Amino acid sequence: MHASIIVKILGILLMLFSILGNLPPILVSYIYRDGTASAFVTSLLISFAIGFILWLPTARSKKELRTRDGFLVVTLFWTVLGTAGCLPFLLSSAIDLSVTDAIFESLSGLTTTGATVISGLDALPKSMLFYRQQLQWLGGMGIIALAVAVLPMLGIGGMQLYRAESPGPIKDNKLVPRLAETAKALWYIYLALTLACAIAYWVAGMNLFDAISHSFTTIAIGGFSTHDQSMAYFNSPAIDTVAIVFMVIAGVNFALHFTAWKNQSIKHYFQDPEFIFYSYILCFVSLITVAFLYYTSTYTTIFDSAIKGVFQVVSIATTTGFVTADFSSWPLFLPYLLFYAAIVGACAGSTGGGMKVIRILLIFKQGIREVQRLIHPKAVIPIKLGRKPVPDRVIESVWGFFAAYVLAFLVMLLALLATGLDIVTAFSAVGACINNLGPGLENVAENYGQLPAAAKWILCFAMLLGRLEIFTLLVLFTPMFWRK
Repeated sequence: MHASIIVKILGILLMLFSILGNLPPILVSYIYRDGTASAFVTSLLISFAIGFILWLPTARSKKELRTRDGFLVVTLFWTVLGTAGCLPFLLSSAIDLSVTDAIFESLSGLTTTGATVISGLDALPKSMLFYRQQLQWLGGMGIIALAVAVLPMLGIGGMQLYRAESPGPIKDNKLVPRLAETAKALWYIYLALTLACAIAYWVAGMNLFDAISHSFTTIAIGGFSTHDQSMAYFNSPAIDTVAIVFMVIAGVNFALHFTAWKNQSIKHYFQDPEFIFYSYILCFVSLITVAFLYYTSTYTTIFDSAIKGVFQVVSIATTTGFVTADFSSWPLFLPYLLFYAAIVGACAGSTGGGMKVIRILLIFKQGIREVQRLIHPKAVIPIKLGRKPVPDRVIESVWGFFAAYVLAFLVMLLALLATGLDIVTAFSAVGACINNLGPGLENVAENYGQLPAAAKWILCFAMLLGRLEIFTLLVLFTPMFWRK
């Protein structure tokens, strides 16, 4: 393990984040004259200074990262970044948060979870609201993806960072041969979708500040809003429709978007098994939700049932977390149906959370194969995605992920119950955080501020597990990882 190169990368990334994270809110503060620029200036200076101190002694280190180094850098950076990201919350006089709450809010933003401990958003300074939204935008694609484009120019290979950061069971797919070009392609698509979403929100009726702010958290599948009522504040079917469209798009594998842009065709979307399964899940859950909302007279018209139902299904299933209605109080099994959809989550290679659609699809196909083997024990039955057979190693990794996911979920559930939470609150809080969803049920349906401090730290760990897809973080706790 190369300690010097790890420290060097950590310093570079921290300096980069200090500028990207704090400079835009400073500009917003001056534009709106909200008096909070000093908090962001101080935060920028502290974060940059720490990053510079880490980088300076190791500036001449030029060793190639190993697999273990990549896992450690990614985990350390998200931990350090979450701590650095809390500085504006602590330094600003406009908001009063404890260290625990500030770190929780920062990690929730960066991991695109969207669980908040802050109430009274409508009264906060514009720069602070913008900062929360921007945290999710930076975390959505991952600051590591941007660093992958920068590190090769500094003589540092980035492949191991990309492997550790990228979501999904198959880690080595690159859109273009050069890794730096892959990162750039991802960011071009990410920026283009953000710009298109902001324009669409603005045309639909949002003011420019809200349009830009919500485009950040829509494309990042984050769910933070500039208003306590979230999307319900606008009470606009047009805005809800824009959000639905872009949440669905952001939940799709970005490699498909890249191929569509490169080939100027959308045919490959409908040839991709994961996208097809993703579409089926959204349509099926939406039909059930709308039908039951209308049948139980939760809403008086079929239009209201449709727009509220589809919005919440897409928002929760893609793990965005925007709300236009209190879905936790919906009748019958609907809240749990939506919650289970969030466990499935979005597609691999997207900005969404959850277990990822491709893993659920492979588990489903593996289950069918095991049933077929009962009938034909000696048959060789390959699992295919489209026409391509899936290696057994990938199937094993999917089952390993599922086992680790369930075990981690149960352990954190028991830990939350030990803090005094009721079963529904504890279950939904763990599920919402490990799936990077945000809103839960019962006492965490709107806000996490009333939870005990111990519960918040447990949920911070759950957010990191979900953002880093469990194995990237858990591997650090194995003795084999630290052996030479």
